[in-house]
Amino acid sequence: MRFVTFVTADDNESFDSLMRRFKKKVQGDRILSEIRKRRYFEQPSILRKRKRAAKLRKSRQVSVKDRYRES
Repeated sequence: MRFVTFVTADDNESFDSLMRRFKKKVQGDRILSEIRKRRYFEQPSILRKRKRAAKLRKSRQVSVKDRYRES
């Protein structure tokens, strides 16, 4: 997977504001988190465990929110 993120400079825009916009765009595209995740090889079994744990966390959050909504 290849990421291409770019911003075009507006008229009379400073380099600092251009860099700020670029950093926000990179953060919004989640490029850095993807790079950190792919930095080291992860065994498929560990990957499955991590996904299962994330799924459980998310389902617990949803059930807690639903419980408070009903009250």
